[in-house]
Amino acid sequence: QVQLVESGGGLVQAGDSLKLSCAASGLTFSSAAMGWFRQAPGKEREFVAGTSASGSRTQYGDSVKGRFTIFRDNAKNTLYLQMTSLKFEDTAVYYCAATMRFFILGAGTKVDYWGQGTQVTVSS
Repeated sequence: QVQLVESGGGLVQAGDSLKLSCAASGLTFSSAAMGWFRQAPGKEREFVAGTSASGSRTQYGDSVKGRFTIFRDNAKNTLYLQMTSLKFEDTAVYYCAATMRFFILGAGTKVDYWGQGTQVTVSS
């Protein structure tokens, strides 16, 4: 069974950096396009970043471009999200996502698997 387990969330101050990890099992990680979404209280789930299976292609949501970096280590079956210059509005539950059906995971991609989420709270 597929498992995506996020870690690295926490409480930080505005301007700080944080790195999220997503450990994947039960799927051929090197064949999966992966990504991150987030959901703040009272808001819809929002696309944050996506990467192709090899990691050679990435894309980002407009609100995080230039501040967040998505990357992966296929040898470790792990996806990462490096977040810098964090803002109060980045506060949300961050979800790892995977799709086996598309080249890259983007805002409108049908996701096959979801993680349980990790909370990121940015104090202003």
